Formats: sequence, structure tokens, C-alpha cells
Amino acid sequence: MKTLLVVYHSMTGGTEQMVHALAAGAATEDNVRTRLLRASGAQAEDVLDADGYVFATPENLAAISGLMKDFFDRCYYPALDRINGRPYAALICAGSDGQNAARQIDRIATGWRLRRVAESLIVCTHAQTPEEILALKTIGEAGLERCRELGTALATGLVLGVF
Repeated sequence: MKTLLVVYHSMTGGTEQMVHALAAGAATEDNVRTRLLRASGAQAEDVLDADGYVFATPENLAAISGLMKDFFDRCYYPALDRINGRPYAALICAGSDGQNAARQIDRIATGWRLRRVAESLIVCTHAQTPEEILALKTIGEAGLERCRELGTALATGLVLGVF
């Protein structure tokens, strides 16, 4: 049995919807256990015990969320040189383009010596006003389907040993 660890933070629900869609896709593979952990509760042991990762965050001020940064700050050194080569992917719920948040995750994952196995999946809500930014999000079916497809691909790759 392989374990796919999904560490996420969601403020307005968009990232959480994406994570649940990804988990639904991963559930199509019987030999993969998908663990969804909020960034605030994820620990280094969770990282060490997983075979692959998805890091999911909203784009906040053109960056990963503060709680995702806190997760990486707490877990980075305890996992350093102990998870080399494991696969990862990223989900970003963005208001504008999400590229900087994706770059931040890639830089951290490079330091952990993880292997990116998919381009960052960015769903853009185009929220630009204070009211839109703070409002609860609804991710459209096309974005959720992309998340499900990524979940299926990650789970299948773990089981087949492709990653």
C-alpha cells in the first residue's frame, strides 16, 4: 500500500474543493491511501511516512499561504535528506496567475530533493477586489476535473512504480 500525502491550506474553500477532487481521483486506485492533512496539523513524521506528496495552497499576495509556509518551516529540516527522490505535485487556487506560489513550492521541493511529476495545477478564480478575494469560492467543474485527473495519475504512478 502506497501513501499519497496531501498537505493543504484553504481560507475560502477553493483549495479545499481542489484537494477533495484530487483525492476522489486518487481513490480510483485501490493500493493507494490518500491522507489529507491541513497544513497547520501536518508534522514531519507525516512527511516521512508518505510515498508521494501534493502541496495545495491558495495564492496569497502572490505567494503560498502563511500556514503552508509554516508547515514547510516546521517540517523542512526534520525531513531533509530523508525523502530524496519522492514524487510531488502542487495545486494552487489563484486570484491572478499563481505562478509565484508554484515557484515557491518548487524551490522548497528542490531543496528536499523531491521529483516534480506534474506541472503545478493552477486554477484561477480571477478574484481581484477585496470582496471577491474574501468571498467563499466555487471551483468550476473543468477545474475540478483537472484535479481528479491529476489524483488518478499520481495514484497510478505510485502503484506502478513509475515515480
